[in-house]
Amino acid sequence: MRIADLRLPIADCRLWTADFKKTFPCRVALPQLIRMAPLPSLDKEGLAAATGCCRGGSSGLELPTDGMRTPPQPPPLGPSAPTSPPQLRRGAYGVLKCAQSVLVFLLVLGCPVVSSLSAEPDPTSATLLNGTSVVRVVDAVGITVADMDRSIEFFSNVLRFEKVSDVEVTGGHYERLQGLFGLRMRVVRMKLGDESIELTEYLAPRGRPFPSDTRSNDHWFQHVAIIVSDMDAAYRILRRYKVQHASSGPQRLPDWNKNAGGIQAFYFRDPDGHFLEILQFPEGKGDSRWQRRDQLFLGIDHTAIVVDDTEESLKFYRDTLGFKVVGASENYDTEQEHLNNVFGARLRITALRASSGPGIEFLEYLAPRDGRPMPVGAKANDIAHWQTRVLTQDVAAAAQATRNRKFAFVSPGVINLPSKDLGISKGVLVRDPDGHVVELAER
Repeated sequence: MRIADLRLPIADCRLWTADFKKTFPCRVALPQLIRMAPLPSLDKEGLAAATGCCRGGSSGLELPTDGMRTPPQPPPLGPSAPTSPPQLRRGAYGVLKCAQSVLVFLLVLGCPVVSSLSAEPDPTSATLLNGTSVVRVVDAVGITVADMDRSIEFFSNVLRFEKVSDVEVTGGHYERLQGLFGLRMRVVRMKLGDESIELTEYLAPRGRPFPSDTRSNDHWFQHVAIIVSDMDAAYRILRRYKVQHASSGPQRLPDWNKNAGGIQAFYFRDPDGHFLEILQFPEGKGDSRWQRRDQLFLGIDHTAIVVDDTEESLKFYRDTLGFKVVGASENYDTEQEHLNNVFGARLRITALRASSGPGIEFLEYLAPRDGRPMPVGAKANDIAHWQTRVLTQDVAAAAQATRNRKFAFVSPGVINLPSKDLGISKGVLVRDPDGHVVELAER
């Protein structure tokens, strides 16, 4: 069984047990487990588990059953339930017992036990401004590029984006907005379907190149998911243009994964090394407009970011900005490993959306946990820089909401721009808990 299959409130912990003789991450459904079996005393084994929990660590949703590649199913309830294999019964009992001990220890220490992925924002947050969400629209996903003409050619010829605008700006207002002195930047907006990207080349000052050893679980990782109507045809086009593979090839996620089964996906790179994804939804999944067959490249469904801790990221995107959680899944097995090109990849995926525009998707690597943090001193002119623009009715109030919760700012404050060359009248750049940049803006 998997605790995730029980759909219960859960708490993050890391267990050190005599049963398994090793450390492993676990997410434990505490209140329900207490009702399922008598509470054991806090023996030496339980104390070790509780102490491990309070040490912190990453979280997972799986019982450690050696060699098990296919996901175990939740057992039927009632006396007629079939007997599970002895190894699985011992493993499940060990987690039940450790979970109960963890709860006792948490209560003794006064540690909070919270439900995971609550659909509602924290009622104490500043999410609502005059009864409305801070965020109205995800307007565009921005990418810093080294050679604008090369990038325009790539996105238009290979992926069928259309250029909408092409401007060059300089001056103190833009320097303060981007947190970069002496800048001159060329900004090109390109559109695919109803969604847009903004490519920015910093003519001055030039930033650092894209890290050549970037992996899909590094915390500066971000991509956009471009929806296609025919994966095989789209992959043939990418091969024709000799794009750099980031996956070994298109992957079809397995049917046992209820929320993601049947989705086909492929990671690749643009000329600067940024990760991109093409994705095809099977019938019955995704927005209905992604079932169109009149063109090959349809639009952008979401931008995905690697996060270290889903709950911490929710405090920013959901509780402060007002994004809504619209889906979640746990993805692993050989298809996911080859999609991300990370051996042993196991991801907790959380999808969020504003009222319109692309979604934002969290990728929390439950394993491996060796993803590197955002580089120290990261700046907007670095080629690894992305920024997601979200529109709000009151950018000053939105900025104050993020400041109240002590998130980091790139801009010194809200910047009133001298023109609408960038499509906005004012804006401010802030960082989420992992360092990803969000631009809060008004038209």
